[in-house]
Amino acid sequence: QAFEGQLISPPAENDPFLGKRLTMYIMECGPDFLHIPFYVGEDKSRTWVLTMKNELIQLKHDHRHEDGSPDKVTQYGGLASNTGSATTQMFPADQETANLIPHAAHNVWWITVDDTSFTYNLRRIGTDRWVAVKFDLTKPVENPGRPWGW
Repeated sequence: QAFEGQLISPPAENDPFLGKRLTMYIMECGPDFLHIPFYVGEDKSRTWVLTMKNELIQLKHDHRHEDGSPDKVTQYGGLASNTGSATTQMFPADQETANLIPHAAHNVWWITVDDTSFTYNLRRIGTDRWVAVKFDLTKPVENPGRPWGW
């Protein structure tokens, strides 16, 4: 299913999410993985990849170009530092992220889920950078199709 969301954090200057339709699509899931494309308007370049790694959840951001080729900034994210809870999981930036995007070395992503919503969050520790998009799980929307490269 797919769900529409809204930016609930204050928009940054030149925020690419501002004024665009924000949609998440629960595309694929298995016993150890979940693939959730995140569409910003017509841009289908982003997919959240959640994978079980040694009983912890890893979050990676798969970014693709329209032709399906990987973006040069892709596969960043982090491994959960603990088992979290049924409703919240946190992902501090991993070493791969620090190497790829040095200014994102102090990123923390977290996902919260309850009966009615799924919220994707990012905080860059030590800065004012904060992004949160909340999706309404009570109102499925039309399936937007597969993301670029999938």
